[in-house]
Amino acid sequence: MAQDRSFEVAIGREAVSERSFLSQVYLWMAMGLALTGFVAGWMAMNPSVVVAFARNMGLFIVLALVQLGIVFWLSSQILRLSVMTATIGFSIYATLNGILFSTIFLAYTAASIASTFFVSAGMFGAVSVYGFATKRDLTSVGSIAFMGLIGIIIASLVNVFFRNPMLDSIISYVGIVIFIGLTAYDTQKLKSIHHQGFASSDVLAKVALLGALTLYLDFINLFLLLLRVMGRRR
Repeated sequence: MAQDRSFEVAIGREAVSERSFLSQVYLWMAMGLALTGFVAGWMAMNPSVVVAFARNMGLFIVLALVQLGIVFWLSSQILRLSVMTATIGFSIYATLNGILFSTIFLAYTAASIASTFFVSAGMFGAVSVYGFATKRDLTSVGSIAFMGLIGIIIASLVNVFFRNPMLDSIISYVGIVIFIGLTAYDTQKLKSIHHQGFASSDVLAKVALLGALTLYLDFINLFLLLLRVMGRRR
């Protein structure tokens, strides 16, 4: 009986620790999304600035490349960085995303952007809960989704030249399915990472931050793809 009781206590502590870790992940993610939304909204209140930015393709590309560099830097160096440095890097990324996202207000109505955001949040939340709760191993789902992601990236680059509306629609719908799969897989992966344990609270914080970045990217891409499907254009 004593052994059974000790086992139950250990399981309970593990569950509490797991929830605490995932709470950190979602808190960082929510803060990143809030920062992105604030910056995008602030930019949108100055339409002339947004138009000038949208017309400056060179600056747009530079900021996009800086963002890509930050993602690779955080992904590869996270354990070598201090928590403060990683936090600053994540904050800069979310801020730059807000600047870039301000241009969607030129193409879509504010009401459709807001409604699509709530649909995305609901869908993301449901899929993430599934990824956390399911006993099924989603590794194969993650692998297929990643290969599909590469495929739609290539298709999108090709369609830049052909500008085929039908292909664009296919890319959007397939992309939504892909990021639904990635969201479930990434959530389960974070749960698995927690079970491996952490050397210190600093390592836990940095892994939580990297997990937040991963889910942030899943959410943002899901939102953009749904906006292409559901959004009401100006």
